[in-house]
Amino acid sequence: MFKILLYLSLLLGVVHQCRSQCNPSATTVSGTHAPTGQICSGDLIFEDNFDELDMQKWQHESTLAGGGNWEFEWYTNSRENSYTEDGFLNIKPTLVSDETGEDFLSSGVLNIDGGSPAEECTNPQFYGCERTGTPENYLNPIKSARLRTVYSFAFKYGKVEVRAKLPAGDWLWPAIWMMPRYNQYAGWPRSGEIDIMESRGNSELYDGAGNNIGNKLVGSTLHWGPSETLNMFMNTHAEASNPDGYNSDFHNYQVMWTESDITFLVDDVALATYAPPDGGFWEWGNFDSSGFPNPWRTSNSKMAPFDQEFYIILNLAVGGMAYFPDGMTNPGGKPWSNTSPTAIADFWKGKDQWLPTWQLGTDTPIFKIDYVRVWAR
Repeated sequence: MFKILLYLSLLLGVVHQCRSQCNPSATTVSGTHAPTGQICSGDLIFEDNFDELDMQKWQHESTLAGGGNWEFEWYTNSRENSYTEDGFLNIKPTLVSDETGEDFLSSGVLNIDGGSPAEECTNPQFYGCERTGTPENYLNPIKSARLRTVYSFAFKYGKVEVRAKLPAGDWLWPAIWMMPRYNQYAGWPRSGEIDIMESRGNSELYDGAGNNIGNKLVGSTLHWGPSETLNMFMNTHAEASNPDGYNSDFHNYQVMWTESDITFLVDDVALATYAPPDGGFWEWGNFDSSGFPNPWRTSNSKMAPFDQEFYIILNLAVGGMAYFPDGMTNPGGKPWSNTSPTAIADFWKGKDQWLPTWQLGTDTPIFKIDYVRVWAR
């Protein structure tokens, strides 16, 4: 017994000594699943391996709003569209018409604001809680899912790694990204947006130069600016390509975020590092002559707006009026234009072009996430 007690005492002493050598972290955290106590540099501060769908970690959005881009999906909390299986989170698109019949899209009424807190519509913008279908303005024809840690976990500075396999299917839009928890500098894009990974599900979507901009390409982007009309995201946009397609296997999508810069990586290979000058993103954007006030003038950090806590979002969008450019080459064409007042109806009426590429009933159109991990800076 004495030897056991001595061993335990020595072990606890080693643990205490290691902890006493903790390098204090610049990372801050908040939320119901944020760690408490001292945070040391390199600590794992958030992890989900998706052995189950933890509703306390992930809030499902419920909205028809279309993500601010008039996208064509209806985000729901349904185990048809988001579920865990074999240690993976699956985000899967389904057809509304399979539940309601096709006529419902052009004549039905959707009011998705439920009677309990878990069933409330989460975004009323852009007719996000109630819509009526007409022959010109169809209801959102696709159901999908968007999950976020807005209440459970937000952080400032650290490393995020998400291991995921992307879906394939025309006009699918998987994304891993982060948004500010408190909008310290007012509405988008003044408080920033960090897009860790975005991609298009098309296998054969080409730009005018013959480059594949579908599932063989992923992008990472920072959004920032003093107004919606002055979003300087193209200054902070990086891409990676894979001739096999990012839908063919799992890859690690990463961001390293410090007090001085942000680096995007795929499979530990850096795509780009963005370090603003001493005058911060205001100087970088050359906004002095913009006519807008500097929303970050009260911050002592050149990283503003990226000096506040952000939360994590995982989603699978469909179509919309922004991310899929007009004029690109795709087998069967693009059934809607980004200026069409009947874009959703046009998209649905063109389903003979895109629906076969989804291969519904297989894993092809499913966005699979193996894990999400965040380490302290």
